[in-house]
Amino acid sequence: MGKHILILISAIILGTSVAVAQGHEHPPSKRSGPAGEQEKKQRYTCVMHPEIVMDHPGNCPKCGMKLVPLKEEKPKPPANAIFPRYTNVSTRRGDDRIDAPNWIMGMYSHPFGDSAQLGGRLMMSLDPLTEGGRGYPLLFQSGESWQDQPLHDRQHPHDLFDELSISYSQKFDHDLSAYLYFGYPGEPALGPPTFMHRLSAMDDPDAPLGHHWQDSTHVTFGVATVGLVWRTVKVEGSIFTGREPDEDRYDFDRPRFDSFSGRISWNPTQNLALQVSHGYIKDPEALEPDLKRHRTTASLIYNLPLGKDSNWSNSFVWGQNHDTGEGKTQSFLLESNYQRSRDTVYARWERVEKSGHELVLDPPEETRIFPVSGYTIGYVRDLSHGDGIDIGLGTQFTINDRPDSLDRYYGENLGYAFEFFLRIRPSRHDHGSHEDSEHVAGMEK
Repeated sequence: MGKHILILISAIILGTSVAVAQGHEHPPSKRSGPAGEQEKKQRYTCVMHPEIVMDHPGNCPKCGMKLVPLKEEKPKPPANAIFPRYTNVSTRRGDDRIDAPNWIMGMYSHPFGDSAQLGGRLMMSLDPLTEGGRGYPLLFQSGESWQDQPLHDRQHPHDLFDELSISYSQKFDHDLSAYLYFGYPGEPALGPPTFMHRLSAMDDPDAPLGHHWQDSTHVTFGVATVGLVWRTVKVEGSIFTGREPDEDRYDFDRPRFDSFSGRISWNPTQNLALQVSHGYIKDPEALEPDLKRHRTTASLIYNLPLGKDSNWSNSFVWGQNHDTGEGKTQSFLLESNYQRSRDTVYARWERVEKSGHELVLDPPEETRIFPVSGYTIGYVRDLSHGDGIDIGLGTQFTINDRPDSLDRYYGENLGYAFEFFLRIRPSRHDHGSHEDSEHVAGMEK
């Protein structure tokens, strides 16, 4: 395990160094005259969401990431991260271990004239090496399986290939554009941006307890989406494979295209993103081939740049699953991340209604619904900051709440978890750049 983690850290650092070198090959021009006039007409897009096109620099209204020039074909990967760590989870169902949750992402965009753009994304994870088939300990987490047994109190590992997608966006006039997206695997139009792509969650190594109520479809083997964007409103529809990834984390699962979803997003201001979505998911769990699930989600994301090297991001997410034989269960999440120079403080609160079946309890209690909660606070201090690679030393502490009726499974003591970790990722802020200071909190200086 230690050897795998060291290899992965080296790969992340090497890949980031290459991206940084490419990013500094052609610094942006600040000339006046005709070239300067052309530069003023430069449009900007989000490498995570290429359908977002704006005529000024700033942050993506959907995920909060920094917009890049539309003609920039090799943007710096924003979502790469690895968290080598020690984690310790209490109670009878807890565990402790050394591991390294991770994800690596590459993106490409190329404009066609002034009104069209082709984009591609590749996202991978070496979780199968660093986490093993059972994943990492996380109290009250549920979803997917290992060795034909449902996982409980553990977060499943992600597949080697989490996204391999292509998109085409076309702008028809100043206020109207459309896009097509295909992924194998990919992410349908259902739920908020997944947790590793939300700025409010980027420093937290753990997945939310409501992951399978909110954004678990982010790895779907077969998805096609069409979207229409009018001013600040976006309407999308997807058909996709309902079955979640199988236990073989290295293969490409069979596409089924047996499920569908729709999502409406609205960005009333540059810093605020709202969405509501609904989807029908057929047979999501391999161990329950007859399960039919209707999922409804809503989210509010508020991201506020506070200066050249400071940012405050917040997310509220609600998700509801309506399963055959179980009825409706809900999840709530509120998370916040405040970063100022080398220091970051973050917090997460969540409450999820989980059945005894989800928690793998004894048969008499399988149909009961148990509300479980998590309260997390964390801190990261960057040892290296703004020079291509941000390496941060962090710690976090979580308290978990549960009904007394679960004491026979978890024990009578308080449920808690703590961890110490390194957070390694490409720099979000470049000390040599002054673009962020030109656009603060959605207002031009």
